[in-house]
Amino acid sequence: MANAWIITDEHIVPQAIDETSTTKLHPFGKIVKAKHATYGGAEFIYLLGVANTFAGALVTYVANTGVTALSTTSGVLTGGAPVAVAMSANVASQYGWYMIEGDAVVYKTAVKFDPASGQRVYLSATAGRVMQTSVAGRQLLGARFAATATVTSTTSTAILTLNRPSQKSGTAV
Repeated sequence: MANAWIITDEHIVPQAIDETSTTKLHPFGKIVKAKHATYGGAEFIYLLGVANTFAGALVTYVANTGVTALSTTSGVLTGGAPVAVAMSANVASQYGWYMIEGDAVVYKTAVKFDPASGQRVYLSATAGRVMQTSVAGRQLLGARFAATATVTSTTSTAILTLNRPSQKSGTAV
């Protein structure tokens, strides 16, 4: 499938938004803008992959080192860790783009939800996934559900509107 994201920055960007690379092609933390015919404009950050990453997975990251970790409800980082969405299966020792602003397709838990009943987003206990169920310490700030999701399979997706999201301060990532 051809890359649906078109980079709109004026400088040359040799790696497409939905591709991974075994060679580092940009400095960590580089941010580019791109547009999509369906999802509109968005911003992406260049980071290092981590094992088990899949397109649509949520990760926490450290911009200056490029280090990512699949988002979970437990871990080693604390307090307001930034969150991004993987645009490819960017696994360990690979490099790729992660969405930080715009409408992202993400994987969710196997439950139905309706944004009209609450648009808050919470981290699932399943690494890299989100849910609508309110659980203390798992809320994502700067993210909201953009559309109703009625599919309840473990491979179902949702659309999140992102505005440089982070895990709620004071919680483990």
